[in-house]
Amino acid sequence: MKILGISGSPKKNGNSEQMIDRVLAMAEKRGFATDSVFLSEMEVKPCIACGKCRESDECPIDDDMEKIYPKLDEADAIIVASPVYFGSPTAQLKALFDRSVLLRRHNFKLSNKIGAGIAIGGSRNGGQEKTIQVIQDWMHIHGMVVVGDGGHFGGIVKKPFEEDEVGTKTVDDTIGKVCDLLEMMKKK
Repeated sequence: MKILGISGSPKKNGNSEQMIDRVLAMAEKRGFATDSVFLSEMEVKPCIACGKCRESDECPIDDDMEKIYPKLDEADAIIVASPVYFGSPTAQLKALFDRSVLLRRHNFKLSNKIGAGIAIGGSRNGGQEKTIQVIQDWMHIHGMVVVGDGGHFGGIVKKPFEEDEVGTKTVDDTIGKVCDLLEMMKKK
């Protein structure tokens, strides 16, 4: 089973990418295959609502989303991290979310995959819960099974994450829940 980690940050090697590296390393230790998407290394243009994905399983926009579609489709679980930009996820991540409508329009390809979110803010109450809510809303619209950290919404961290023991524990607990659920599914 494979877990895909997505960093929605445009900043290379920032907190979001480091958190994705952390959770994927934990998943690998538990025996899962992993893959990642770092939007700092890619260009994903916004959806233009042309409607062509209703008729075709290809988006007419020429960018890196074509590399991301198969990664989303192949994953059994998806964990998404975003910094908080003005109370919500980044524009780069929102573009990926909007463009994923192609997968919904063609047999709900993300349906029943496990999903979880991580948000990194500038303070303890920097908009992380609202950011995770947007991530989880995207997952719900696709019919995914959404998990949190066992007590709350998911990984809620303040930057720099290395100094936030409480927040980092929520991230560790979130990937733990994702792995636990995948293991339960594997047994069936």
